[in-house]
Amino acid sequence: MKVTRKQLATFLAAIFVANLIVMGGGAWLSYQNSPDIPETVVGPDGETIATSADVQEGKMVFQENGLMNQGSMLGRGSYYDVDYTADSLELKTEHMRDYYAQEEHGTAYADLENAEQAAIDATVRQELQSSTPGEQVEYSAAEAYAHEQVRQEYVERYYEGDRERGIQEGLIPTEEEAEQFADFALWTAWISHTDRPDSDASFTNDFPYSPAAGNDAGGPVMTWSVIAMVLLVGGAGLAIWLYRAIELPEPEADGVTIPHPKEIDLTPSQLLSTRFILIGALLFVLQTFLGGLLAHYYVERNDFFGLHEVLGIDILEFLPWTITRTWHVDLGILWIATMWLGAGLFLAPLLTGREPRRQALYVKGLIGALLVVAVGGLAGIWLGVNNVFDGQLWWLLGNEGLEYLEIGRVWQAGLLVGFLGWTALVARGFKPLLDREPRYGLAHMIVYAGGSIGLLFMAGFLYTPETNFVMTEFWRWWVVHMWVEGVFEFFILVVIALTLVSMNLLSKKSAEKAVIFQAALVMGSGIIGVSHHYWWAGLPEVWLPIGSVFSTIEFIPLLFILYEALGQYRAMSGAGKSFPYRMAFYFIVASSVWNFFGAGVIGFFINLPVISYFQSGTYLTVAHAHGAMFGAFGFLAMGMAVYILRVTTRSEKWSEKRLRWSFWLCNVGLALMLFLSLLPVGFLQLEVAFTEGYAAARALEFYEGGLIQTLFWLRMPGDTLLILGAVVFAWDVAAKLLFQRKPTDSTTDDHVIADRIFAADEPVDEPVEPVSDDD
Repeated sequence: MKVTRKQLATFLAAIFVANLIVMGGGAWLSYQNSPDIPETVVGPDGETIATSADVQEGKMVFQENGLMNQGSMLGRGSYYDVDYTADSLELKTEHMRDYYAQEEHGTAYADLENAEQAAIDATVRQELQSSTPGEQVEYSAAEAYAHEQVRQEYVERYYEGDRERGIQEGLIPTEEEAEQFADFALWTAWISHTDRPDSDASFTNDFPYSPAAGNDAGGPVMTWSVIAMVLLVGGAGLAIWLYRAIELPEPEADGVTIPHPKEIDLTPSQLLSTRFILIGALLFVLQTFLGGLLAHYYVERNDFFGLHEVLGIDILEFLPWTITRTWHVDLGILWIATMWLGAGLFLAPLLTGREPRRQALYVKGLIGALLVVAVGGLAGIWLGVNNVFDGQLWWLLGNEGLEYLEIGRVWQAGLLVGFLGWTALVARGFKPLLDREPRYGLAHMIVYAGGSIGLLFMAGFLYTPETNFVMTEFWRWWVVHMWVEGVFEFFILVVIALTLVSMNLLSKKSAEKAVIFQAALVMGSGIIGVSHHYWWAGLPEVWLPIGSVFSTIEFIPLLFILYEALGQYRAMSGAGKSFPYRMAFYFIVASSVWNFFGAGVIGFFINLPVISYFQSGTYLTVAHAHGAMFGAFGFLAMGMAVYILRVTTRSEKWSEKRLRWSFWLCNVGLALMLFLSLLPVGFLQLEVAFTEGYAAARALEFYEGGLIQTLFWLRMPGDTLLILGAVVFAWDVAAKLLFQRKPTDSTTDDHVIADRIFAADEPVDEPVEPVSDDD
């Protein structure tokens, strides 16, 4: 089978457009079928209990006060506190039972005989399951009583504070706002047990699992889980055949001259790009320290090693969970993205041997803008959660309050401008290659990757605090997971390919063929695969089959990325002990391994519908997030940083000792964190969700169990090693920047890498040869 780069590129473009068409059609369908908020909820006597305005105000209270980073809603958010949907549904059923016990038997539900309890249980289930949507929802007397009791519970917990739960006084600043937050939580509980029109399933496909309310995984969940398993086997076989049918050359060191760092010319903008590395390393250290504090909060929710009791320092007031977790999540994105920005700016002159006029000045401006957005966004989160801003400023300058998109809208706009500015600078730097190569060349692809980052980030501007929460979640996941499953993976492929080309381990044409082919596999599954986040969020039922299919085959491209990483490792080993970029390759190969395990293996397991229904928002998700985000993208960022440092540091001052320590500290630390703590807790949580219900798996009682507390303490060794790994890495970056090389005279016409690339970059597009039987 003869396939050219142009044909592969056309296939990739078609896949990208098809993805956007499917997701655009899905957006229209989701708007048409999103659950409405009833205008009024009334009691049996017609008295108004809650209005749509109360629910909408409750959503804004939820966002403004960072409650998505305290607990979760519909399984989305933090795992420290309860899931508010499951909790309010469970409380509602409990209070309805108590109401009927008092009305019918004059005693508490717990004091009744089993037969009497069973009769009341059936009544409660029947009432909840018979609820119907409409502009006015009519509560029974039991529901009206339960609604008021849940309101009181949330006032006591989130307004008055509950330090046993790790909730400081005034997390929600007024009693009225706490009641509105309860109204919002109860609305999500209502859509979870109320069937869609013309459907046997609720708006959330009966999530969360609640036997008391009659919510259970239905037949489609089981059916599509089986189909997903079959598709994995069939899809893997098809992809392997296709991969073998199209020969993609692997990196090769035999007979290749690898440029030594001291032979490579440097430009002023390349030296400035190392500042991104330093900023990213410092943010990495801060993120790991905050992660350690978060882990400790699970075992000591009211203190930090006795500081409050002994010294009177109330850490819960200064660094409550909501702010700490928000900073931890955002810093994880910031430090990785910062290093990636530096890598893109560094690679352009490395491969072209040219630097546009005033490029260094513009890079300085981008560094300054990055610092302004980072500091402003993080400070705005603290000010927003502490209710410093009035009116609309809380979500414009403060805390927008949506997981991974917490920073205020103004700061998000600054990030978008920064992404676009970075793309423009990268395009300026690659212009000599852009002018020579076809539109599917490597230089074009890194520009496409940068543009895609900005394009998908714009989805975060398609909602406001007044938008229905279901549609807010739809657009939020466009930003969060389309990046991860689509653009970030594409960026990884391009950056690694550019690095291999710069080292002369792979020809530019071969790299382009490999990147286009693998990007087609990644985007063919990853973009639509985001829909596995829509199953339980109140979006149309059609996302269940679509998400099952595409989230399953998301796993397949990661097999090939791992295979390519092993090829890169073999090339590095074949280059001998004198290979100067060994440590950079160690980090890059580790990135691919963790990408396969964290994003692939764990991701496939938790995305099966039958597993996802019970585990969504448990510690298995935490394990997936750490393995995929830090393991895949973090190690890649560190690998690119090491490569840049190797080229820019004076050879006589280069040492790998600290980098080796950092590499093993981070890898062993992450492994210990996952296998000693996160995964065991997650599997135990899954068992409780299976046997007792989702609310029980997220309850404080579960987290305070003896075995779970032991597993939380067992997270300390892994966390400690990771923190040390981050500190050693930042120390090494700072130390190496003290011994930077000087920029090369810009008048020189010789460039060891660019000359080879330009000489080999002919306009003829050679076909990819089929694999012969002998291969």
